[in-house]
Amino acid sequence: MLMLRLLVCFILLSVTVTAQFPDLPDYPKGYFRNPLNVEISLSGNFGELRPNHYHMGLDLKTLRRENLQVFAAADGYVSRIKIEPGGFGRAIYINHPNGITSVYCHLNDFNQSLEKWVKNKQYELESWSLNEEVPAGNFPVKKGEFLAYSGNTGGSQAPHLHFELRRTSDEVNLNPMLFSFPITDNTRPAILRLAIYDRTKSIYEQSPRIVPFAAKATGSYSAAPITVNSPRVSLGITSYDTHTGSTNLNGIYEAVLYDNNNPVVGFRMDAISYDATRYLNAHIDYRTKSNGGAYLQHLSELPGYLHSIYTKFKGDGVLDLSDQQPHEIKIVVKDAYGNSSTAITTIRYNGSPVAYAPPTGKRFYPLMVDVFESDDCEFIIGERTLYDSVTIAHKRSLSSLPTVISAVHTIGATHIPMQDAMAVRIKPISEPEPSQRERVVMQRFAGTKKDVMKVSWQNGWAMAGFREFGSFQLVVDSEPPQILPVGFTDGANLAKSPRISFTVKDNFDKWKVLRTELDGKWIRFTNDKGRYFHYRFDENCGEGDHILKVIAIDEAGNQAEKTFRFSR
Repeated sequence: MLMLRLLVCFILLSVTVTAQFPDLPDYPKGYFRNPLNVEISLSGNFGELRPNHYHMGLDLKTLRRENLQVFAAADGYVSRIKIEPGGFGRAIYINHPNGITSVYCHLNDFNQSLEKWVKNKQYELESWSLNEEVPAGNFPVKKGEFLAYSGNTGGSQAPHLHFELRRTSDEVNLNPMLFSFPITDNTRPAILRLAIYDRTKSIYEQSPRIVPFAAKATGSYSAAPITVNSPRVSLGITSYDTHTGSTNLNGIYEAVLYDNNNPVVGFRMDAISYDATRYLNAHIDYRTKSNGGAYLQHLSELPGYLHSIYTKFKGDGVLDLSDQQPHEIKIVVKDAYGNSSTAITTIRYNGSPVAYAPPTGKRFYPLMVDVFESDDCEFIIGERTLYDSVTIAHKRSLSSLPTVISAVHTIGATHIPMQDAMAVRIKPISEPEPSQRERVVMQRFAGTKKDVMKVSWQNGWAMAGFREFGSFQLVVDSEPPQILPVGFTDGANLAKSPRISFTVKDNFDKWKVLRTELDGKWIRFTNDKGRYFHYRFDENCGEGDHILKVIAIDEAGNQAEKTFRFSR
């Protein structure tokens, strides 16, 4: 009888407890069609890791070219039109009766009726950029109705269609792969490597120990037993997924960490809002990635990660190894179609912790407001700025540049990410002249990366907000931007040209075009990509002589105006 009881106990201990995520809503299957007339092939999927954000939809390949027809994924009505130089470029939003909105991005021309409405709205508002709600009755659409042509506008790096599904009520993005689009996927995710972090100190004050996984069979990986010097560790992985017939390395859908067959923590890429997309920087090892390393996804929830994608089954993912016994570690990774892979190893604490010299600086914590103060520099860290506790150092130096009117203040390290901006306050070495004061910007620089922000003044201190650490200084910028013609010269005959173009240059590369006029009236220049502005000649520019006027302004408030004469 005793032997039988022991056998039963052994069997029970050997059984892995299955992780139970919250149930997903019953998303409609087959409700939405492929928005293209070519077979779906993904260059990017939902939740994929991108700089400073999760990828919020599907990137559908368009045969490496532009101007494929894009169709409504289901019945509904056009609810919004967005046009911007970066981001989505030209985008259409459609509300559907089932409470979901579909979004189509990086488009070229819209269909004839939408294009006419957009052009009229742009001339009404005298603005090329739009983010306009469209009344529900204006443009009803049927499933499969032609909407627009695919393109490469906005922040797109190559021709494709970016497609999203959102809950209409709160605009939370949903994973389109949960809606049974016609995608063949019999491929298991790959698990490449394991990262081990000492959680007796900050995530940002260490480089993880990297252990490669070896593939044992399809979907099965392992690593040799691991001994660590810390009683508290957390783990991260590099993993990717593909779908059948594709070579693109896409993101994974789900990962769960098990300790001695008990689920500890896991994450799922099923729903993410744009308000929370920057929290990607808490999900990845930001330090490793910013230093040129691979993406590593944490299998633990950092304390400053609000609106988290993690589900805690037993703790936040920080493993207690103080018993100095081997812990059987299992990591199960899945894609949205249920294909799974498993990686296993053992981890044991050797009882010999390593002593570390504490870093120099002031300690800051997530979910707390705190400030650093010196005679001529202050920075304020808000409660939603940091993801983990970290020591932030401050160093003061001087600049030899004549336009710099303050000391140079180096704050923190660029491998420490921020969610919300910190407020930086700097006191100039001497009070600037009134004419200079209104042209002062705060410049942040780190390596080759630079940015400037217009300052506000408070009792002789200049203040601006930044979402990255680095070196900061006050600069007087009195140089206006330059407005330059592209492909023509002043006085040119453009009778045989389909368009006229210009660009803008600025010493700090931060500017905007305030207005474009043709013969004294606002004219629509498109800015679908980068820094170039184009006007395709239409009924607003007939034969004869014409005057084009362009007005641009930089971050410091320096304004430039340029007039070009041409004929047609």
